[in-house]
Amino acid sequence: MEPQGSSPRPGETEKITINLGFVDLGRIDLLVRDGFYTNRTDFIRTAIRTQLARHDAAVDRAVSRSGLDLGLRHFGRAELEALRARGETVRINVLGLVSIAPDVTPELARATIDSITVLGALHASPVVKAALADRMR
Repeated sequence: MEPQGSSPRPGETEKITINLGFVDLGRIDLLVRDGFYTNRTDFIRTAIRTQLARHDAAVDRAVSRSGLDLGLRHFGRAELEALRARGETVRINVLGLVSIAPDVTPELARATIDSITVLGALHASPVVKAALADRMR
């Protein structure tokens, strides 16, 4: 089961879709029915966390080797405008979530974001994502 207090809050998760065979799905439902897990999602989250914990050292080495920032990184309009005023750009390298404020224009994003690598999720307007498409790794 999940450690207490480890459940993500709304807005801190990304929805994914997976396909499972009927027998595997039935086995999960059996464990849910017998009270081992509260629902299918609880089982899947627990299974994913167990696998991530098994590979924790390898992930840590890869994060260090790749120079990735871990966690959440938000880019607001004021921060990007300050970069542009100084004639600077940023290379975004994040394992987690990158969010670019809704009021950031495609022109401002292109003028200030040199490259973007996100292992996780990128939250930005569709026009900003399109403007940065050639800079995404």
